[in-house]
Amino acid sequence: MTLADGGFPSSETHLLRLIEISLAEDVGPGDRTTEWTVPADRPASARIIAKAPGVISGLEPARLTFSRVDPALHFRALVSDGAAVEPGMEILRLDGLARSILTGERLALNFLQQLSGVATLTRKYVDAVAGTGARILDTRKTTPGMRALEKQAVADGGGANHRFGLHDMVLIKENHIRAAGGITAAVESVRLHNREGLKVEVETTCLAEVAEVLAVGADRVLLDNMSVEMLAEAVSLVRASGLEIETEASGGVSLSTIREIAATGVNWISVGALTHSAPALDLSLLIDEP
Repeated sequence: MTLADGGFPSSETHLLRLIEISLAEDVGPGDRTTEWTVPADRPASARIIAKAPGVISGLEPARLTFSRVDPALHFRALVSDGAAVEPGMEILRLDGLARSILTGERLALNFLQQLSGVATLTRKYVDAVAGTGARILDTRKTTPGMRALEKQAVADGGGANHRFGLHDMVLIKENHIRAAGGITAAVESVRLHNREGLKVEVETTCLAEVAEVLAVGADRVLLDNMSVEMLAEAVSLVRASGLEIETEASGGVSLSTIREIAATGVNWISVGALTHSAPALDLSLLIDEP
């Protein structure tokens, strides 16, 4: 499992632990329905198909789920993560014991449906800003324990990953600014401690704050909940400064507003909905008739 932009923790060990916890939650001491209805030696073939158009993500956690249930199951992906699918398309095929397929079905589908939903929604936002030069970013508004997977899904959908956590980038937000005593004080304090050379971004809500960031310096300025008109003015201020400072728009972003936001010239647009509100992609596992 990797993340497209690199540098983020991405561990198969973590994923396997997540699968273990999830299987323990779902299966518990045993899959009673399957155990009591399906002979232990019954072989089966199955396929997962798309029931709606979308973008696939999550094939690796699905594979590892079935492998953890039964290492003898044969898993064959028919598409790759990031592939666009239409209703009726086969995503993958499984061959092995029917019991194993049935026991792993729900968890594997949960991973695939949730992550494909993230990738699908991301692709819609990416398509909506095509040609503007703006790029779509995710946020830390992710499902606990699922961050690496959901950020990979954003990348599979064509989006870019923001910082992974609190440790790999400095993002000075409104409450940091209040607690530190202002933008300048917060940035100067970060400079004293930033021996790792982490990128520094500062949140602003008005043009005066943007001007203060330009005066004190940063790598990126976050333009939070600004009107389209103010966004355009803020971008002009940054460009006129001649400084190599990126701009990121955030807040009030939807599929109906994002094109207008992108047209202001911002470099990045962060969208929390990619991971906290993406509807699951409709997929289904079907066991073939004998």
